[in-house]
Amino acid sequence: MAGPVVAGACVLPSGIRIAGLDDSKKLTPLKRQALEMEIKEKALSFAIGLADVQEIERFNILQATFLAMRRAVENLTLLPDYLLVDGRDFPKFFSEKKQRTLAGKALIGGDGKSASVAAASILAKVYRDRLMVEYAKTFPGYGFEKHKGYGTALHRQKIRELGPCPIHRKKFIRNILHQSLF
Repeated sequence: MAGPVVAGACVLPSGIRIAGLDDSKKLTPLKRQALEMEIKEKALSFAIGLADVQEIERFNILQATFLAMRRAVENLTLLPDYLLVDGRDFPKFFSEKKQRTLAGKALIGGDGKSASVAAASILAKVYRDRLMVEYAKTFPGYGFEKHKGYGTALHRQKIRELGPCPIHRKKFIRNILHQSLF
């Protein structure tokens, strides 16, 4: 309900094993942070891409997610020949660096099937969590350091009490704001 969409991209060496690598949502914050360090040490290349709240509002969450994915891939120092993305849909990836469209496929549950997808997911989650902790300092009172912008009961309550702040996704919280008026 708040903050940017964050996507990660990660190129791992063939055959690499990183113990504990899994879907970022299944891992504790401490485990994700430990894995982040190991991923960054072992990866051939990794990057983060964001789509901000204005882009989410202007396009939609799916298109903003694709935009963040494209930015993450473009930020890689080593561009892969084939991409795997977590999800149902594979967005068009045109590489300015290679001046061509990149091939790949979408994997439903990809962070449970591919080490590179899991690694990218962990990098994105850790990055976003840290970003939301920073936003908590800029926008105190919302509890971003606790719920990280997700739709928890606490977050919904704080939106009703304080109204939205600049990092809230207005289309996502419209119903909450409507309920608080009645």
